[in-house]
Amino acid sequence: AHSMITVTPTVMLGKPVIAGTRITVKHILREMAAGTTLDELLEMHPHITREGILAALDDAAGAV
Repeated sequence: AHSMITVTPTVMLGKPVIAGTRITVKHILREMAAGTTLDELLEMHPHITREGILAALDDAAGAV
């Protein structure tokens, strides 16, 4: 597990999220699958970082 990805039962029903946010790994994957770029994600969610997005992608890759 990546330190920037957390799982807390009381946050987003225990789904993996970017630490300190309510942005789920699944949300990042869905946005990118729909063609949203990393830079667009950063604009849409100014409270997350490039490292957080990359950690979400890395976490998802490890789950496959």
